[in-house]
Amino acid sequence: MEFNDKVPIYYQIKTVIYDQIIAGERQPGEKLPAVRQLAVSLTVNVNTVQRALSEMIAEGAIVSKRGKGNFVTEDTQVIETIKTQLITEHLSNLYEQLHRLNIDDQDIINALVTYIERRGNSDDNH
Repeated sequence: MEFNDKVPIYYQIKTVIYDQIIAGERQPGEKLPAVRQLAVSLTVNVNTVQRALSEMIAEGAIVSKRGKGNFVTEDTQVIETIKTQLITEHLSNLYEQLHRLNIDDQDIINALVTYIERRGNSDDNH
């Protein structure tokens, strides 16, 4: 995984795991790899992974079962909330970038509608 120097690594780890949950790559109730295993695979410090997972546990996205490990929540309401937050975050970034180019709201809406129409419905996951 390549990290962005402008964003804390623990936050990027959270984002990747959230993206995997929303995309269905990690199913509700699925066990996550051990903290050390995640750290090795991501080539980051164990404490960094632990911070990301701790925040996700506090947010309810991950459930920690003592002696068994960490699991994706089975609470579909929490998963939907995460999905909404991710959509809002991505749209906010896009909106800010386009406004910096002095593109007004209606032009943004028109461009998005045109983009979706051109892209077609060939890939419902994006």
